Amino acid sequence: MTTPRKSTVDEIRQRFDNDVERFSNLQTGQVAAIDSPLGMDLITAAAAAVTPRATSVLDIGCGAGNYCLKLLERLPGLEVTLIDLSRPMLDRAVERTTAAGARSATPIQGDIREIDLGAGRFDIALAASTLHHLRSDAEWREVFANVHRSLRPGGSFWIFDMIEHDDPRVHALMWERYGRYLISVGAESYRDKVFAYIAQEDTPRSLMFQVDALRAAGFAKVEILHKNSCFAAFGGIKE
Repeated sequence: MTTPRKSTVDEIRQRFDNDVERFSNLQTGQVAAIDSPLGMDLITAAAAAVTPRATSVLDIGCGAGNYCLKLLERLPGLEVTLIDLSRPMLDRAVERTTAAGARSATPIQGDIREIDLGAGRFDIALAASTLHHLRSDAEWREVFANVHRSLRPGGSFWIFDMIEHDDPRVHALMWERYGRYLISVGAESYRDKVFAYIAQEDTPRSLMFQVDALRAAGFAKVEILHKNSCFAAFGGIKE
């Protein structure tokens, strides 16, 4: 069986360049993800609880800045570093986080796999609905190791994303449940549209794979905040 060709970085960038308005809504911007508002609330609350004196945050795949906006409600005055493939998304994220009281907003356009994050620069890192674009296992491990290196001691890395399941029977069950959710918020045509671009663009990994990768990267504690069907909120804390 021939493996379908996955979207290139440029193709993914172009899709998000044309979707800024949708991703600028805190409630409906990621309606294709189950429990997206809850995931956003949980990971920003956990970040603020674990690192209450944080002064800087790294947002990987920031989109229009929704997660930083929620974090700024809890930790005002943060220095925000925003990474995204899409320049229109970055422009909107800078505009919104600056208006929300960020001390500074630094945009970086590019692919997280190719960006030097430096060492000990950030207190918090966020990655929401973006890591599923990584391809090989090695890329996941390298990104997690780079994020760990970029955090100061006591810093934390929080993720909300699509996941797969290691057992194909369980994955099929959860995928069917996800399909019913998509029909409930749209229709069968919406489910089919979402499933088509997931097949074209995404290569998620299981929650257990990512937990193991966080530990291998050096995170001393790993916390699972929430899981529902094919989506999970979780993170790691650096000593």
